[in-house]
Amino acid sequence: MVDFLSYERRLLRVTNYVHEHLDEELDLNKLAEIACMSPYHWHRVYQGVFGESVVAMVKRLRLQRAATLLARTTTPIEEIGALSGYPNLQSFTRIFSAVYGMPPARFRKEGRCLPSLSQQQLRSDLMFPVEIRNTNELSLICVPHTGSYMGISQAFDTLNACVSSRQLYTPATRWIGIFLDDPATVDETRLRSFACITAPESMPAPILDAPLIHKQLTAGKYAVLRYKGPYSEMQPVYQWFCGVWFPASGYEIADVPPFEDYLNNPRETPPSELLTDIYIAIKSGSGKSDNGSNGVIGS
Repeated sequence: MVDFLSYERRLLRVTNYVHEHLDEELDLNKLAEIACMSPYHWHRVYQGVFGESVVAMVKRLRLQRAATLLARTTTPIEEIGALSGYPNLQSFTRIFSAVYGMPPARFRKEGRCLPSLSQQQLRSDLMFPVEIRNTNELSLICVPHTGSYMGISQAFDTLNACVSSRQLYTPATRWIGIFLDDPATVDETRLRSFACITAPESMPAPILDAPLIHKQLTAGKYAVLRYKGPYSEMQPVYQWFCGVWFPASGYEIADVPPFEDYLNNPRETPPSELLTDIYIAIKSGSGKSDNGSNGVIGS
């Protein structure tokens, strides 16, 4: 137990450092010092635990941030490219296009699934697939996160390292994000969320060491929207789900945080092909012949 926890803690120091110094040039020797491991071998250990190299992680995180800046700000594209570590607009455009399937300028113009609902009338012809599901109780292993929801990737990287080193993966493992606050009403620095996986059946009530905690998702009735596309473009989808679909459906939203079920791996899947099921709990007694129960998130 002590051996793998020692490796885990040292590698988590590297992950946290990278997230906190994403704008700086990557110094592999510095990261080896942080990991307290041999500069010749630490990166092999890191890739074995995390499933990707540090270089690949930095590229992924910088491009995710670039996509968010393109979608949500008017920052010049060349400036975003420089912030992402690319020496010129041409190299940034080439790499971004290879990952996101379109150049940055086109992504900024067309990448949104929907404009903000504050800038358009509610339209019934804008549709996403939604179905009603009765969910079973889920035992979750989680890492808490406070701050921008796009920053939850750091919590997921921490979670990935911990569950890999502790061999908690199973073929049935699901990756789930729980989001407690509305970013329209809560300051970005205080947004609360959890990066989670489903716990193995052999440990229904796990006793976990920090940074891992246990949460329980109880059975309930949910409206589930299937979204395809980059995580950076999900905010208008939530607006459509809550502001268009629910009022037309006859269902009422229960006082329960939404959660997201990630159906493919962002490390292996182009952002345009990412699939996410968004779960919003339905209030008991609402809708037609609705006798379902609420879902509840508990510690």
